[in-house]
Amino acid sequence: MPRATTLGGRCPAPGALAVLVWVALVAALWAATAGSAAAQSSEPAAGPDEVALAEAYAPIVKLRNWPDACAPEDGPPYLPIDVDLLFGNDEVALRGPWDRTNLVGVAPSAEDLSRGLFDYHLDFPGDTLDPGCTFEEWAARIQPLAPPTAYARVVTEEGRPGKLALQYWFYYVFNDWKNKHEGDWEMIQIVFDADTPAEALARGPSEVGYSQHSSAEQADWGAEKLEIVDGTHPVVYPAQGSQANFFESRLYLMRSQAEGVGCDDTRGPSTTVRPEIRTIPTARADYLRAYPWLGFDGRWGEKQRSFFNGPTGPNDKLQWTRPITWSEESWRDKSFDVPASGALGTSATDIFCSSVAVGSEVLRQVKVHPGRALLVLGVLATLLLWALSRTVWEPAAPLRVGRRRAWGQSMIAASQMMARYPRTFLGIGLLFIPVGILITLLQYLLFRVTLFEALVDEAGVSNSFVNTLALGLGLLFTFLGFALMQAATAWAVVEIDTGRTPSAISAYRAVFRLRRLRPLAIALAIVIVVQVVLDLTVVLIPVSIYLVVWWSLFAVSVGVEGRPARGALRRSGALVRGNWWRAAAVVAVAAAGLLIGPAVGVIALLLTGAAFDLVNMIAAMVYVAALPFVAIALTYLYFDLRVRHEAEATLPVPGAEVLPQELSGSLSPGDLPAA
Repeated sequence: MPRATTLGGRCPAPGALAVLVWVALVAALWAATAGSAAAQSSEPAAGPDEVALAEAYAPIVKLRNWPDACAPEDGPPYLPIDVDLLFGNDEVALRGPWDRTNLVGVAPSAEDLSRGLFDYHLDFPGDTLDPGCTFEEWAARIQPLAPPTAYARVVTEEGRPGKLALQYWFYYVFNDWKNKHEGDWEMIQIVFDADTPAEALARGPSEVGYSQHSSAEQADWGAEKLEIVDGTHPVVYPAQGSQANFFESRLYLMRSQAEGVGCDDTRGPSTTVRPEIRTIPTARADYLRAYPWLGFDGRWGEKQRSFFNGPTGPNDKLQWTRPITWSEESWRDKSFDVPASGALGTSATDIFCSSVAVGSEVLRQVKVHPGRALLVLGVLATLLLWALSRTVWEPAAPLRVGRRRAWGQSMIAASQMMARYPRTFLGIGLLFIPVGILITLLQYLLFRVTLFEALVDEAGVSNSFVNTLALGLGLLFTFLGFALMQAATAWAVVEIDTGRTPSAISAYRAVFRLRRLRPLAIALAIVIVVQVVLDLTVVLIPVSIYLVVWWSLFAVSVGVEGRPARGALRRSGALVRGNWWRAAAVVAVAAAGLLIGPAVGVIALLLTGAAFDLVNMIAAMVYVAALPFVAIALTYLYFDLRVRHEAEATLPVPGAEVLPQELSGSLSPGDLPAA
């Protein structure tokens, strides 16, 4: 029988034919699949001019290193990441808007987000309101898997010819600021007076804006505050925790809804990052094929109430489609950095930063543990009302100072003494204006003129040694100034009580003439050294607090009795012995009085647009009045305890007046009867 022929003259066996058919089908299927995969994976490239422009002006990011208990080394815990690290990640969930669980799926893909999904949200491991170390540890796991990334986009705005915007978007997995929230989109925008990327490359930028919370700060290209590397790369300073972008390494104070309320810290030392640039196509259809996640209309972090909510994505921001309008409506010319402080406590801005931090933490605790937080606040309010009810306020005679007074009467008497002799005591308080100027000048000379300048430039102004040195210098002169003022005030109070009206100058002259500055300085040095040693142990801080009250009257003893340093410390302890709680009440109320000036400044910061230096000056002037008040109150406490010790009087029945028992003998300064 003749054999069948093939194309080559022979016909294959049936088995071989089946194999050939199978191979052909597999090859065709592979080609179709590969072509489909290629179509899905090939990102529609942005135009070459767009890519060139984005690469030419790629920003340099200087992320602040901050001490962190969660990591063995100090450094920036959060870097701008490649968002692809979130997709297909089993630690990321996609949740919907229906109930408390809302779980749609785990390890969502970029295509899952491309469907819009309004009011859905991504959820990362960890609790937004009680983060602990969870988010930092998670960031440390995923960030090394891809280089730090910035997403660039070149965009124009319809109806705004001659303007072109180059945007760089950064994504961080957590915002660890006052308004803690999962996910954080930040960006900068460079504006060119051009219509096309090629024209922009030829002309160069006109201005740049850095996002800061709900607003942005503007700078003309080439402005002094704008740091540029190699002629085209702007330097960005993200703030610690908030990642808000700033132009310089400083501490900034934000005081409005748009700016945010709190303090942003960009001070060094820092880690320099050059993010990898991914250029996003301009047209919507193109960027959705290249980056499907840009179609997501949900939130890039866990949903929470109010400002703890995760953010929406770039595509839902005004600047995404109307970048020029956004720059004209939202950019401001400057951010306000916190001025250098003078004497301890005189800066309203220092108190503002601390107050906002404490307030935000209280709010967070209320949300995390509402019952516990309300219980604590209730207990504190009850204790305050109880303390106010346990004293006597009237009568409160400011003269005949050598008599027994309840601490409430001492407060009223101190205010009346201030009101009757304002020139004397306000003049004494004015000492703190030159003290504050001296502290600021010495810090400047120490850190910018002497050998420490190199240390500051290398380590940064937030370095622990630099901070300790600056704080120690400020504390030393502040406390020395207050001790001197306390001695002068006590001397003036006794002079007034004898019928004379001394001036502030004569009060200070008396302290120097009677050689009382040296014992003041020695006693203060002893107190500071003991306090520092006890505070460093941490466990002995209660002992440190006890000794603050125990030695609270040493400056009065020097000013009134002229005792030497150790004698004044012993004298203060002898008077406080057996009356520690009474003395502590006066010291606590007096210390609270020191917050009046900064509190006035904080209110001025929030309600007015006054310059920070002016606000701090207002606070300092109020402080000038508060310090003599504190000094007078401590003087009354000193005489109250002297009467109790020397007369060996019993306490009055509740509600009875405390004034009658008095010291006998002369009240001339330096001539009082010893205990």
